[in-house]
Amino acid sequence: MAPTPPPLDPALERLVRTMPKAELHIHIEGSLEPELIFVLAQRNGVSLPYPSVEALRAAYAFTDLQSFLDIYYAGAGVLVTEQDFFDMAWAYLERARADGITRAEIFFDPQTHTERGVPFSTVIGGLARACDEARGALGVNAALILCFLRHLSEEAALATLEQALPYRDRFIGVGLDSSEVGHPPEKFARVFAKARDLGLRRVAHAGEEGPPAYIRSALDVLHAERIDHGVQSLKDPALVARLKAERIPLTVCPLSNVKLCVFEDLSRHNLRELLDAGLVAMINSDDPAYFGGYLNRNFVETFAALGLDAGHAYRLARNGFEASFATPEEKAADIAALDRHFDACGFAAPE
Repeated sequence: MAPTPPPLDPALERLVRTMPKAELHIHIEGSLEPELIFVLAQRNGVSLPYPSVEALRAAYAFTDLQSFLDIYYAGAGVLVTEQDFFDMAWAYLERARADGITRAEIFFDPQTHTERGVPFSTVIGGLARACDEARGALGVNAALILCFLRHLSEEAALATLEQALPYRDRFIGVGLDSSEVGHPPEKFARVFAKARDLGLRRVAHAGEEGPPAYIRSALDVLHAERIDHGVQSLKDPALVARLKAERIPLTVCPLSNVKLCVFEDLSRHNLRELLDAGLVAMINSDDPAYFGGYLNRNFVETFAALGLDAGHAYRLARNGFEASFATPEEKAADIAALDRHFDACGFAAPE
């Protein structure tokens, strides 16, 4: 068992918790808490294989990515109506506001729902309405990214993109998630090329459990603008040099990486090494209902485990804003707010 790290300095913890942040790697289905799963199951008459919230939460003991995905897809089965998708997204967005998130780019997996008969319009309708209302009610500038499930075929992904086109104004980009090993980015070259032609932004999970070669393929074949995870990149010095030179963002998810056994514990995580190498890394929560915490918990526990300081906090937060797909004006406003916050907390924003 890893030694318990000393608590953060109170002033640093307060800075980290309250500073403005972007979250760019959050699966909305992965924010579905056991309590809400049971509420929605009762609402929709869905039978669950667990007798209680406590029993369901106790099942969140994963040995790898696939063991997590098995229970993740089962939990999503309680989502049936547009209101269900709104309620799920709204619960996350309220937590986002509490964590200081002012920009959220939210992944959703339509195939998880359309394959069991839920219309695409139902999924996007509830999620987009929550994002629209959050801007005014919560001060969270939220946008949606449609992800393809890589364990399914590219033909299924192409069909999903076709289904999505009537709702093109409700999402900003496409991504690639689910089981990484054995499903290289090349498998989805055509659907990403079509998305690029449509002017959609492009991200892809790569280098979580998969090798650095998957990161290269995501960049060269899919023309991904951001790499989700990317922690295996340090195994390839030439790739690290490229990521640094091209300023390719890496949306790192520390608690997720530990929960899925990518790292034995947080003290062994390579986030600090990624930053020391000059890479554009940032902290995200991934699937927070399953992996032990939302964004602030990821920040606080990672900072304690790795001995990070206020300079790291500024770099991580600024990297998140710069790597977002917000407009240049929105990015500038977010970074200005970050600078003001550091000044107000008595920490000089790094030059």
